Amino acid sequence: MADLLKLSVPGKPEYVGMVRMAISCLANSVGFDIEAIEDIKVAVSEACTNALCHSKNRAGGYEVYCEMSDDKIVVSVVDQSGGYDKNSYKEPCLDQPKEGGLGIYIIKALMDEVDIFTEIGIGTRIKMVKYTK
Repeated sequence: MADLLKLSVPGKPEYVGMVRMAISCLANSVGFDIEAIEDIKVAVSEACTNALCHSKNRAGGYEVYCEMSDDKIVVSVVDQSGGYDKNSYKEPCLDQPKEGGLGIYIIKALMDEVDIFTEIGIGTRIKMVKYTK
């Protein structure tokens, strides 16, 4: 049976570091090595930053759910920022990088599984899974 932690995060950038540290401590308690913990921290930071950057209503904040079991950690970042059209997302061109637009790419590169659920007018949930292996 997995344990679940839920964080309600104010829509302010200064709280991203707090979320990183909380998730880092949880990943350590499950038994992840330092490299995997760093990957998880970066991915969670990117997901939180996306929630902040794309939010039309920062006052509402966002939620972070962390589910821990013996073999994995599942982190979901959920916002009610209005969602977006998933079909309009394009992989970034790494030969000609530009500022912004790399968050989802980085998250997918660092985590074992990534699912994005979004609905225009509702919001977005980025679900990230990392296995202890």
